[in-house]
Amino acid sequence: MKMSEDGILLLDGNCGLCNRLAIFLHPRLQKHKSLVFMSNESEEGKEIIESLPHKQQNLDTVYLVRNGVSYIKSAAAIRCLLYLKWQYRIFYPVFWVIPFPLRDLVYAMIARNRHKIFSKPDICIIPSLNK
Repeated sequence: MKMSEDGILLLDGNCGLCNRLAIFLHPRLQKHKSLVFMSNESEEGKEIIESLPHKQQNLDTVYLVRNGVSYIKSAAAIRCLLYLKWQYRIFYPVFWVIPFPLRDLVYAMIARNRHKIFSKPDICIIPSLNK
C-alpha cells in the first residue's frame, strides 16, 4: 500500500455498480484529498487485501483503507463521503447515525443484487481514474 496516499478504495472491477461509483466519485473529490481507486482483482489490490485482518480477506465487498485502517461494507461506503466536496461531505453524519446493522443490511441487499441491476462493464474503468 502506498503510505503517502490518504486512502485507497478497492472495488470489484467486474461490477457495473462499482465502476459507476468510481466514475461518480472521481470528479467530485476534494482537491487536497487523495483517494486511489483500485480493482480488487489487480495484483496490488490482492496484496492489500491479503494484508488486511484475516476475517476481512475473503469478502465480496468494497474496501477502504484510510490512514492504515481498513473499512468494509457500509462503513467503507459512507467514509468515501469524507473525500468529496462539501456538498456531498455534509451527508456523512446523516448516514453515520443510521444504526450499523441497518446500514449493513441495506448494503448487503444492494450488493447481492448489483450484478442483476447493473450490467458488467466491457472494460474496468477503475485503474484509469488514477492518472
